[in-house]
Amino acid sequence: MLVRIVDFAEVRVAALEHRGSPAQLDESVRQFIQWRMGSGQSPVCASRTFGIPYGDPDTTPAEDYRFDICGEIEEAVAPNDYRGRELIIPGGRCVVVSHIGSPDHIGESINPIYRDWLPDSIEELRDHPLFFHYLSVFPETPLDEWHTDIYIPLQ
Repeated sequence: MLVRIVDFAEVRVAALEHRGSPAQLDESVRQFIQWRMGSGQSPVCASRTFGIPYGDPDTTPAEDYRFDICGEIEEAVAPNDYRGRELIIPGGRCVVVSHIGSPDHIGESINPIYRDWLPDSIEELRDHPLFFHYLSVFPETPLDEWHTDIYIPLQ
């Protein structure tokens, strides 16, 4: 497992919040894509795409699960019918690990950070959820070849 510690610069994003079963997340992603294409505010070819999970989908009760689907923006989010809103992903130190493969198996890259790397390091977690920077786009890149950087905020 190759880890890096980076200084992540604050990012302004448009976010659509998914609430409920992780099995229904794809429907929220489709809504976000529709907003993104219709608004033109966060074009996928020029803007980074992020995801912010607010719990482990394997252990969080389905009715309590939350996940923000995010696209980088440069201007305020215009009023919309998609429940899209503006968020800031705060800047600061983060440990980063890359995941190659389906997002369905991303826990295989996350768990070793918490289980092995963090206890052996001198680092402490910051009070912000981890987040994903999606470097690949579906369907252009098959899911089993997807590249996602996982950022875990540190003190």
